[in-house]
Amino acid sequence: MKSDVKNINNLVEYQEGTIVSRTIINKDNGTVTIFAFDKDQALSEHVAPFDALLQVLDGKVEVTISGKKYHLTQGEIIIMPANKPHAVKAVNKFKMMLCMIKE
Repeated sequence: MKSDVKNINNLVEYQEGTIVSRTIINKDNGTVTIFAFDKDQALSEHVAPFDALLQVLDGKVEVTISGKKYHLTQGEIIIMPANKPHAVKAVNKFKMMLCMIKE
């Protein structure tokens, strides 16, 4: 992606019954990916070896980290620590930016 001004919400579009993603930065030390989730779509619980910052761009999401549920809306962020189980479920259609920082 070039150094152009972009509207982050236009980088991925909602698609019925699925999750759409687009990686906009992919470097050895980290990635930035934009996701669009249709309602009730989810990423099942998993563990990642790196810290990740999730920012809600649109809609509402339920994030579970080590069994604790968090409800986030547009403009809110949460850090998902490395090696902690986490899951993401769309309460309604939602978009997020995920920044993964590798050590």
